Amino acid sequence: MRSSLRSAWAPALLFLALFLGSASIAPSAQAIRFWGEEEGQAAADSDGAGEAKPSAAAPAVAAPAIAALPNFADLAEQLSPSVVNISTSITPEPAQAPRQRPPRGFGGQGDPYHEFWEPFERFFGPMPRQRPQRSLGSGFILNREGLILTNNHVVEGADEIVVQLADEREYQAELVGRDAKTDIAVIKIKPDEDLQPVTLGNSDTLRVGDWIFAIGNPFGLQHTVTAGIVSAKSRFIGQGSYDDFIQTDAAINPGNSGGPLLNLKGEVVGINSAIYSRSGGNIGIGFAIPINLAKELLPQLREKGKVTRGWLGVYIQKVTPEIAESLGLADAHGALVADVMDDTPASNAGVEVGDVIVEFDGHAIKESNDLPAIVARTAVGKTTTLKIIRGEKTQTLPVTIGELEGDEPAETTGPTEELGLAVQTLTPEIAESLGIDPDVKGVVVAGVEPGSAADQARLQRGDIILEVNRSTVENDRDFANAVRKIKPEKTILLLIRRGNNTIFITLKRPQAESSED
Repeated sequence: MRSSLRSAWAPALLFLALFLGSASIAPSAQAIRFWGEEEGQAAADSDGAGEAKPSAAAPAVAAPAIAALPNFADLAEQLSPSVVNISTSITPEPAQAPRQRPPRGFGGQGDPYHEFWEPFERFFGPMPRQRPQRSLGSGFILNREGLILTNNHVVEGADEIVVQLADEREYQAELVGRDAKTDIAVIKIKPDEDLQPVTLGNSDTLRVGDWIFAIGNPFGLQHTVTAGIVSAKSRFIGQGSYDDFIQTDAAINPGNSGGPLLNLKGEVVGINSAIYSRSGGNIGIGFAIPINLAKELLPQLREKGKVTRGWLGVYIQKVTPEIAESLGLADAHGALVADVMDDTPASNAGVEVGDVIVEFDGHAIKESNDLPAIVARTAVGKTTTLKIIRGEKTQTLPVTIGELEGDEPAETTGPTEELGLAVQTLTPEIAESLGIDPDVKGVVVAGVEPGSAADQARLQRGDIILEVNRSTVENDRDFANAVRKIKPEKTILLLIRRGNNTIFITLKRPQAESSED
């Protein structure tokens, strides 16, 4: 019986002994293996008593090239002394409250405690009083003598400007020059010793995806460093005619305004200026002014304290695909002239409503917002050329640039774009193509923007507008002038011809919206 049991268990015991023996040779080699490690490599790397047999060589696979993430520590340490904290105070105008005799028992002459309250009234001033408004921002040093670049909205209207350096020294600053249209300002301090200026780079060489970082004072937290990439270039965000922002996902918050946006060489490529946010905090969409724009304006700001710009004197709007088709253009490009101001460089050059400006001073106009920036950079008094498309024919007009005075708007959109409506003069050729009498006068609807006031009023492409508020219109200019005279949010009554029918349609000119940084 015992011998039979021994013979039955013998194979099992032999297998167990072999298994335990192999385990004692390399206890961890067979049990633990790192991700991607070959079995033979794991055994060879172990510190067991035996040697593992080499496994068959695996086919060689080239490892993907992975660029190391940049380290900003050295640059941040090097550049922090060049970034400053700017605090300002603005004393508001005192409220004009009607003077009245204080009620008995509240500090007036009939108050038995008047002698107690009166010294406090003298010391603190009349109550109630308005406290100074204070704000924080950033800036960066341009030269060793104390010239500093920042945003206009950081210092605009300030009664006092205080600059604090990285070593916590503080100086009173004076305003050298500012430009509200591009949101750039230059201030100056008188330091006790030389300062460390930044190096200005070339923002035109930036590419989408390039690493950048920002240094500033978000929410008053001094010398905060954030990093990200260039998300987009040439962003138009509706802040003015000269929008050309760099978009970045580097964290930018209130207090970063005026601080530098830097590349991996430590060069300033932008001025942090604005964010897109629904909560007031960073959500990964920040905007910076290209440093090349600031470099163009710096000489004028230092010498004159302001910027002198060229001026053409036209109202323009975007050329949509619908407008391009109606005008016979090969594609949607250029700036459509919605109106021409009287006695301006444009009117003197012979520019007409309906012209499409496709080139100015040798520069191609791809989008309508390209024109204001190029005209503004042109020297006042310079005679140059303007290439237009009129009636499917290209013409070149000589034009002498004027000077933009004060806060008068540069080339901007006309009133028709406020309505979401593009119109053009009804010519006999267009009338014939629409199958109506060539003698009919008015403007034809060339396009309607979805969701606009014109769209809500159910205007359609091809409608003929004959009257505005019971006044006849014969061309684009008549229509633009008639709409411009109507106050915002007032009802506009249009008489239109649609096919063989004539009907009245009403719509409202929207209230103009203003935005603040």
